[in-house]
Amino acid sequence: MEQLKTLPIGIQSFESLRKEGFLYVDKTELIYKMIKGGRYYFLSRPRRFGKSLLMSTIHAVFDGKRELFDGLAIADKADIDWAKHPVLHLDLNTNKYDAKEVLEKKIDASLKEWEQEYGTTDNTLPFGMRFENIIQRAYDKTGKGVVILVDEYDKPMLQAIGNEELQNEFRGTLKGFYGALKSKDACIKFALLTGVTKFGKVSVFSDLNNLKDISMDRRYVEVCGLTEMEIRTTLHDYVVQLADTLDVTYDEAIVRMKKMYDGYHFRENAVGMYNPFSVLNALDSQELKSYWFETGTPTYLVELLQRDEYNLHDMENARVDADTLNSIDSTSKDPIPVIYQSGYLTIKDYDQRFGEYLLGFPNEEVEVGFTKFLLPWYISKDKSRTAFDLAKFVTDLEAGNTEQFVKRLKALFADTPYMLIRDLENHYQNIIWVICKLAGIYVQAEYMTSEGRIDLVLQTPKFCYVMEFKLDGTAEEALAQIEDKHYTLPFELNGQKIIRIGMNFSKETKNIENVLIG
Repeated sequence: MEQLKTLPIGIQSFESLRKEGFLYVDKTELIYKMIKGGRYYFLSRPRRFGKSLLMSTIHAVFDGKRELFDGLAIADKADIDWAKHPVLHLDLNTNKYDAKEVLEKKIDASLKEWEQEYGTTDNTLPFGMRFENIIQRAYDKTGKGVVILVDEYDKPMLQAIGNEELQNEFRGTLKGFYGALKSKDACIKFALLTGVTKFGKVSVFSDLNNLKDISMDRRYVEVCGLTEMEIRTTLHDYVVQLADTLDVTYDEAIVRMKKMYDGYHFRENAVGMYNPFSVLNALDSQELKSYWFETGTPTYLVELLQRDEYNLHDMENARVDADTLNSIDSTSKDPIPVIYQSGYLTIKDYDQRFGEYLLGFPNEEVEVGFTKFLLPWYISKDKSRTAFDLAKFVTDLEAGNTEQFVKRLKALFADTPYMLIRDLENHYQNIIWVICKLAGIYVQAEYMTSEGRIDLVLQTPKFCYVMEFKLDGTAEEALAQIEDKHYTLPFELNGQKIIRIGMNFSKETKNIENVLIG
């Protein structure tokens, strides 16, 4: 096999990528459609999904660097004139925005750079007015429409989730700045804003109603990320190497990659997208493991889940409408839109009758990584001990050793910090959900039957655990409810031994007070 091109891991500059001979998966046909199909765009995609490279590629088009596109789809389009346009490219991804002054300094630095290039009238004016003046002067000086690219527009807003005062300050700063896109429409050739999330209601976009949101547009689903077809064609030889390393067939290697990294759906019935960062790293290292999740810790997501006392089981079975998916209200008590837009959940199905989307984890990398990350937030166990404890939980459950399993639960709850516990029953369900999810055991909280809701169902190959919790009641009451409401009926033909567990939790001791097993 001939020498393969180097994979562009971490390369976000299109010019560097092309000049230095890195592999490029051609997205320029879609870029061409964007340029010819409109003027103002907004695109949200998870982090590390190729947004920065997309922006850099568009920048190169409007820089008139035709030579970089030899052999690519856009190169021979007759209606691309390859004229050089003034490009104002702002990247907000490089700072930690923990104060209003940080954002102001970042914007001011970019404005000063542009003012130096195109001239300035008064740099003491508000940001929005300075931006308007720059756009006008760039247009007048070059005679060409201005191109505006804003990468990770929402980074400040996202880092301030939960801090309403700081969010309002960021919102006020950004709203005035972005307003220039509307006021200087006559001078603008093309504009694209990208980010992880879209903040709605009283947001930075409330006055910018000329932006076309293509985040769920079927025509642009493939603009970031990788399709299986691209992996089977452009990346074919790299997959062959991976298959040889893993000692499996080519198709088996594809199946394993699909399970780990595929599954992102940005609208209903659309092609599934692979996480490009993980795929490229896997093909480079010749090892299928977690790459994307480990490059960023979703601390703000867990803080939202705990702030709103969210039931974790509901997270992977959420049903939402399009308005919920498309916009984040920073004051909302529903963490699902942020989790979805951040890439930890994706569209699994769509109910056309009610216009509802069913969400779930996109793939194994995200499901396992996110669940592992959750565990220390819900318990105080030392991370080095978690795997050992988890193995013993699994062993007890698979062996039907219920009494020992309950003892371990008591020890676990006893070690839980007081400040984590507000809604006791929900908190206990969340701990068990995380543990059993990591253990690979089927777990379902609040299983619906015709006669009520089962608090928790755990299934192993040999056993089915049907559990009911009471808070300051009795274990007898919990076990009686399982019997009286026939909670075990849906599982009686599964060939598993059914174990009924009634638990009572004490508000005073914040632990399991008594248990009955039937």
